[in-house]
Amino acid sequence: MQIGTVKLANNIVFAPLAGISNLPLRLLAKEAGCGLVCSEMVSANGLVYGSKKTAQLMDTVPEEYPLSVQLFGTDPDITASAAQQAVRAGAAIIDINFGCAVKKIVKTGSGVALMRTPDKAEALLKAVRKAVAVPLTIKIRSGWDASGRQALDIAHMAEACGIDALTIHPRSAAQGFRGKSDWSLIGAVKRALKIPVIGNGDIVAAEDALRMLSQTGCDGVMVGRAAIGNPFIFSAILALLDGRKPSSPSLAQHFNVMKRYVRDSVRYIGERQACRMMRSRLGWFVKGLYGSSQFRKSITQVSTRAEALAAIEGYEKMLNSKAFSPEEWRSSERA
Repeated sequence: MQIGTVKLANNIVFAPLAGISNLPLRLLAKEAGCGLVCSEMVSANGLVYGSKKTAQLMDTVPEEYPLSVQLFGTDPDITASAAQQAVRAGAAIIDINFGCAVKKIVKTGSGVALMRTPDKAEALLKAVRKAVAVPLTIKIRSGWDASGRQALDIAHMAEACGIDALTIHPRSAAQGFRGKSDWSLIGAVKRALKIPVIGNGDIVAAEDALRMLSQTGCDGVMVGRAAIGNPFIFSAILALLDGRKPSSPSLAQHFNVMKRYVRDSVRYIGERQACRMMRSRLGWFVKGLYGSSQFRKSITQVSTRAEALAAIEGYEKMLNSKAFSPEEWRSSERA
């Protein structure tokens, strides 16, 4: 798949997840074969007004190229300036958030609020399009109701403004992440536009990605929550696309990914902050595994890289000692 001038290795995308999709997690997704990774949602105002913490959300390394940086904002000039900063920081693609339904974002007029103010949305997109030469994309919802009318209107407007691709998560603002996403709307938007359309929503397993591509005709698939703690979903999707049966990771492969996540987090975030994050985030990787509750208890006080790695290695050793079959260690909690 190609987005503007950027050619992707494949059409599978790791979603921008606020507070989650940082550099270490994106590197795991990229290593698993993901074609495009996206930053956490970045405040345009925060960038322009010099927030160091905001700027750090765009930290990147060549190994994850191409990186899409997702911005949220309402002021055209500020958002355009922020887009220029993002490009200087290494963004290969700029994405504007039209989908976040969190109250504190919506009340500023950003996120999904832009879908009910099309004039403001148009002015913002025109300003950003003029400010940067890299590909420009947007991520939208179905709108403020489930009809999809706003999605189609915004999609047409955005294409006319010169965006290079569009991602749609077909849930309404009111739904949040509840209920089912309406994949038929992905198909409707795809048929209405000439630019690439990426579908998002309810990709729980690798097979869901193929169903979405087949049912909607979309050009690519964006995976979000299902990849948290499970970057292997990307390699599984690619195997299915190649006509191969996906192979489940071995116990050693699974735990090597956890160790890599710790090491990269310490390297790029710093030991103190990274280890505080590991107290909860390592739990993402062991959901449903044998003995996972005991492991989660063991990491609640880790404060050093060595302690985190020791906890992982101890858990791995315990599972190895049980002489499980290849599938048994993944079975639901029994201890």
